[in-house]
Amino acid sequence: MSGMAHLKIAIAQIDCTVGDLAGNARRILAAAVESAAMGADLLLTPELALAGYPPEDLLLRPDFYRAAALELAALAQAAAAAAPDLALLVGHPEEAGDGARYNAASFLRNGRIEATYRKRYLPNAEVFDEKRYFAAGEVPCVIHLAGARIGIAICEDVWHAGAAEDARAAGAELLLALNASPFHMDKLARRHEVLRERVAGTGLPVIYVNLVGGQDELVFDGASFALDAAGRLTHQLPAFEEAIDIVEYHDGHLLPGHIAPALSTEAATYAALKLGVADYLGKNGFPGAIIGLSGGIDSALTLAVAVDALGADKVRAVMMPSPYTAQMSLDDSREMIRRLGVEYDEIPIASAMEQFAVSLAPTFSRLGEKPAWDTTDENLQARIRGMILMALSNRTGRIVLTTGNKSEMAVGYATLYGDMAGGFAVIKDVFKTFVYRLARYRNTLSDVIPENIIIRPPSAELKPGQTDQDSLPPYEVLDAIIEAYMERDESPRQIIATGLPEADVRRVVGLLKKNEYKRRQAPVGIRVSRRGFGKDWRYPITSRHQDEY
Repeated sequence: MSGMAHLKIAIAQIDCTVGDLAGNARRILAAAVESAAMGADLLLTPELALAGYPPEDLLLRPDFYRAAALELAALAQAAAAAAPDLALLVGHPEEAGDGARYNAASFLRNGRIEATYRKRYLPNAEVFDEKRYFAAGEVPCVIHLAGARIGIAICEDVWHAGAAEDARAAGAELLLALNASPFHMDKLARRHEVLRERVAGTGLPVIYVNLVGGQDELVFDGASFALDAAGRLTHQLPAFEEAIDIVEYHDGHLLPGHIAPALSTEAATYAALKLGVADYLGKNGFPGAIIGLSGGIDSALTLAVAVDALGADKVRAVMMPSPYTAQMSLDDSREMIRRLGVEYDEIPIASAMEQFAVSLAPTFSRLGEKPAWDTTDENLQARIRGMILMALSNRTGRIVLTTGNKSEMAVGYATLYGDMAGGFAVIKDVFKTFVYRLARYRNTLSDVIPENIIIRPPSAELKPGQTDQDSLPPYEVLDAIIEAYMERDESPRQIIATGLPEADVRRVVGLLKKNEYKRRQAPVGIRVSRRGFGKDWRYPITSRHQDEY
């Protein structure tokens, strides 16, 4: 190592929008100007910052690469004019002269692209599908700046031994990692662990920048950081917000800097839900949200998240009582509305239920004798409510936020075109047991969810005296089975061996399989777990596979 290098590197965790090449370039340029004013020598941006992440099948379009190349060249010129003493390291998609396409990062200085690194390890698991789009790079890239020799890595490159070690062998004394690493619970601790492995294997300090923001079902938490050559944390940027911080590298060492406090699992997950809602509506141009209240915990948490994400003025709540709605549900909903100050409507559905009953009676009679009560009556109520919410959405332009949780989505405890009707599913990846933890957490910030909503037994209130446990195992048991089967890929035999009741395991696994057709028709929702019902769950609807018991 030279031992004489001295430079300041600006970490820019920015919120980029997929496909908005010009807008992302402006955001990078603004970060460059701010970083230059802070005395930085180099600006470090996230993975594919110019394109946003993940661009998915935009990456199959040749014109996307042409537009990205033009925007990158223009950015290099604009940055040289606005911040002439600053170099930039920018993530972008690249189409090479031979037609191969890469996930790349280019070093921009003096208005030119001086070097380009191509990502070597392409993830193809969980929510990632990069082998569909990119060829793998083959060689390390070491750039020289202010007396330092700097190696470059892109996201998955640092999750495996090889790329970082090759950069070290090529002369690097400092490693910069550009990332678009999506959030799931407890992910930051895992990132620290993996990067410490790279530090131990190379002896190189590392600076890790991560994307921040919501993109469809994914949320990127930022939480960029730096580790010194001993693996000690020297910098930790805040999570779930845009930020720029300076990391100073001097004589082979990273100087200590600011370390943002760690978030609890509940705080991080709640922040992810807020950011996911804010960016989904903001980036897609929705003027606000509509939420159907029930008096239950799921709709209460969804309402709290929406108000925190968007502001009370952009949220409208609707209560649609039926003859089976308890008075306490109305009272609790009204109290929560009072505390939050959102627009509120009550639209009773009894008359609509009666009209449907009259209209359907002749046909039902020809279909044979009907039980006194069945799921037809329950689902009809949910679908009437869904129609009302969608009518309000059509009239106002606001998007309906659905309120179903992961436990319900897993076993189909939801009505197609009823409570599943809407445009965005806020808590789709939150187990029911964790819904209660998030509600308790939210009330530590300010008391917005009435205690009665949290402590009362959950009920769909679609028939007299109904509770969820009439149809489902206790949520503690249900969630444990779903988590084991879905997130850890355990077989029913393995799950039963842990002590969970065999009858419940058989039933829950059967329901999970049976209701794949419902989930395929559910709105996209925010992923906060290791595996959600979305990009990383791709099971067939039609299947005769039998699990081991």
